[in-house]
Amino acid sequence: MGATPFHQSILEVRLPRHFDKPTDMRYDGTQNPLEHLTTFEARMNLEGVGDEVRCRAFPVTLAGPAIRWFNGLPQGSICEFLDISRVFLAQFTTRIAKAKHPINLLGITQRPEELTRKYLDCFNDECLEIDGLTDSVASLCLTNGLLNEDFRKYLTTKPV
Repeated sequence: MGATPFHQSILEVRLPRHFDKPTDMRYDGTQNPLEHLTTFEARMNLEGVGDEVRCRAFPVTLAGPAIRWFNGLPQGSICEFLDISRVFLAQFTTRIAKAKHPINLLGITQRPEELTRKYLDCFNDECLEIDGLTDSVASLCLTNGLLNEDFRKYLTTKPV
């Protein structure tokens, strides 16, 4: 076997007989690495596999620059999955999405020719990216950006 970043103890562990390799997941270095790692961990938890199998399965999810980075890690430097997690996040840290603040919602306004439904979809998409957003702040920002006066009046007369 050629050079590998895995410690010998990881290479000696056999994959479970019915292990479903996560070949449908791909990380190429352009997305949020935290999301990829979280999704991978959830999948491995579902499979009920241990640390060594997680290590062996992780490279299968990498593509392009990410797999080249992985293959360039020092030989035997990965002893546990925590090692992969740390170096992976450190390498691709610039791709971690920054937390958005509710003030971002004030920048979402309905354009003159934009359908109200499209505006609501855009607004809702942005809301999903804001942690801890309260209904009252979301409601205030939503009505602030609405051009449809009748709908705005309707929303402001109803409780959140």
